[in-house]
Amino acid sequence: MTSPAADKKANSQETVQPAFPFLDLGAQFSSIRDEVMAAVTRVLESQQFILGPEVMQLEHEIAAKLGAEHAIGCASGTDALILALMAAEIGPGDEVITTPFSFVATAGAIAQVGARPIFVDIEPDAFNLDPNKLEAAITPNSSAIMPVHLFGLSADLDPILAIAKSRNLLVIEDAAQAIGARYNSRFVGTIGDFGCFSFFPSKNLGAAGDGGLITTNNAAMAERLRMIRVHGSKRKYFHDLQGINSRLDALQAAILRVKLCHLDRWAEGRAARSQRYRRLFDEKRLTRFVHCPPPPPAGFHHVYNQFTIRVERRDELKQHLDKAGVPTEIYYPLCLHLQKAFSSLAYQSGDFPVAEKASQEVLSLPVFPELTDAQQDAVVKGVEDFYVQQ
Repeated sequence: MTSPAADKKANSQETVQPAFPFLDLGAQFSSIRDEVMAAVTRVLESQQFILGPEVMQLEHEIAAKLGAEHAIGCASGTDALILALMAAEIGPGDEVITTPFSFVATAGAIAQVGARPIFVDIEPDAFNLDPNKLEAAITPNSSAIMPVHLFGLSADLDPILAIAKSRNLLVIEDAAQAIGARYNSRFVGTIGDFGCFSFFPSKNLGAAGDGGLITTNNAAMAERLRMIRVHGSKRKYFHDLQGINSRLDALQAAILRVKLCHLDRWAEGRAARSQRYRRLFDEKRLTRFVHCPPPPPAGFHHVYNQFTIRVERRDELKQHLDKAGVPTEIYYPLCLHLQKAFSSLAYQSGDFPVAEKASQEVLSLPVFPELTDAQQDAVVKGVEDFYVQQ
């Protein structure tokens, strides 16, 4: 038997602290510290913490930036999806078509309002809903389509919108990972009936906690959303709708207003890092092992919330990189239709083979504006060591 001290030493050898973070929010904060602290102080001195002028200003600024008629702040990206569904009066008996390859909130929001998520397989390179497979999923109970702009790349919206229009379906864009991304020169989140954004700290525009926002060009829907987020009330203690408590805090709004000014520059940094990954993998002749996301096609502007490669022996590669101190993440290891939470939908393994294959091969690499050449070189070398040097 080994001693407790020996066991502890062995475990410490197996667990290697990353040499640098997967996302360095500290570096981001240090570059805007004075601006952020001034904004926080402004709110603290005002003592207005719930909604109020900071939230209104953020809503106006994001609406102006994206070219949306209306922007409505809320408590999280998940709530943004739920609020949009509630405003559209989607609920029990309705079906909403979406992708099985996304964060759980996409389908979870649909289930939360009592509707049924209906999944459609994805495109292998873009990881987004495949419009060619959409028609077959539509039934008399279909009420909406919820495309996800995964990893910062817009779904192919023109065919989705055409199908939605022909079938009288709403389009609710899940743009949680894609603020600033564009499709045919228009910002995602402003093209369908609703756009839903997340300000979770890891997003390109991240708060110091949770936060979300909905965009719409429909004034009546915007009014409903503003009421639903405050318990269905337009006038204090008078409730015209059944709503929820989903308000964006003024502190978060003030911080987001600071960060919004830097969003384009940060997106450019992410794109530059992504292009450098492609070049390094190509120069080192690793493309036979590593399938990088291709450059976005004409009409698509990618903001690279993630840089996600596809590889064989993914889990072994991740373990190798972990031991080398190289941080990576897997988005997502199990498709939504196979999650226990959605077992009542009775989907089976093999129903969506493209998404299922992606879940076995995807690996996201660090991609953020402050990522240094040396850090990026270490990531690529770790991959090279696994496939070439072993």
